[in-house]
Amino acid sequence: MVATRALRALIANPQDTPKVFEVIRALGGPSLERGLRRFQDTDFGDLVLRDDIDILDTLEQRSMLGALPNGSFGSTYYHFTQREELAAEGLVDASAAEAETFSHPHLLRYAARLRDTHDLWHTLTGYGRDELGEACLLAFTYAQTRNRGIFLIAVVGGFKLRQAMGPGVFRALLRAYRDGRQAAWLPAINFESLLSTPINAVRTQLRIPDPLPYRSLLAAYTAS
Repeated sequence: MVATRALRALIANPQDTPKVFEVIRALGGPSLERGLRRFQDTDFGDLVLRDDIDILDTLEQRSMLGALPNGSFGSTYYHFTQREELAAEGLVDASAAEAETFSHPHLLRYAARLRDTHDLWHTLTGYGRDELGEACLLAFTYAQTRNRGIFLIAVVGGFKLRQAMGPGVFRALLRAYRDGRQAAWLPAINFESLLSTPINAVRTQLRIPDPLPYRSLLAAYTAS
């Protein structure tokens, strides 16, 4: 089974990003199509699909992002990507094979937007790119998208992390899932229009709280 092989490879190497996309696509069921229907029923989603708006056209403008006010959403995202040595288009190649399976351009555009806003979600939620942070962001993302592949990766990652970090891992994952449930639906948010807004105001607007269990556990583990 494709998903089983990809999941085993991902457990062996959590940095194998193409395998993430294989699992998500293989086990996602109708979640992407369901999300697209919800997306196109929103004013902004309809605009994105009608005008084929690619958020990478904005996120690749590094000089613009770097010139945004300190403390703004866009500036925080920019410094996050600089610190982590990330490029806005970094996930495109990793997901190229999966993109070929989409049957409709609207589905491809919606899926691409989910992929390309991943690091914006990192920035908003406060979850880092460490293994616990990625697992927590997946739990948050599952609450938003209901993709069973994302759920499985988060749970398997949780059991692996629990061996080193203790039972607090699942408290952090559960909190991330609950936060994803109560937050605004991020796929339909016009992130482009919020980049100059103070990030704390954006988090308040989108109902995203500080990830305290994650930060507490990570700090304790790092200090041990």
